[in-house]
Amino acid sequence: QVQLVESGGGLVQAGGSLRLSCAASGTIFSINTMNWYRQAPGKQRELVASITSVGSTAYADSVKGRFTISRDNAKNTVYLQMNSLKPEDTAVYSCNSRIQTQRGGTLRNYWGQGTQVTVSS
Repeated sequence: QVQLVESGGGLVQAGGSLRLSCAASGTIFSINTMNWYRQAPGKQRELVASITSVGSTAYADSVKGRFTISRDNAKNTVYLQMNSLKPEDTAVYSCNSRIQTQRGGTLRNYWGQGTQVTVSS
């Protein structure tokens, strides 16, 4: 059984910063790509940032230069540092990882429960 647990969301004023964390636990052999998604009310879920197992990163255009994704492989944890936050960043942020639970096993998608980020103007 694998669980992803996010933390670090909250309410912040525009221009402020937040740091989200997502820790994977359970029976884990390896973790491939780790991603942060967000979904605002009435909008489709959006891929915000990705990081591969070797540290290559990619960002949505809307967050480039403001958000930084990183990971600690020893802790099975991915982070999202969010700076210069805007009201339009308000959403539920969820982490997603492709995880292999045993050697030679299938990579499967796992999701966290989500954490609310609200940016006030």
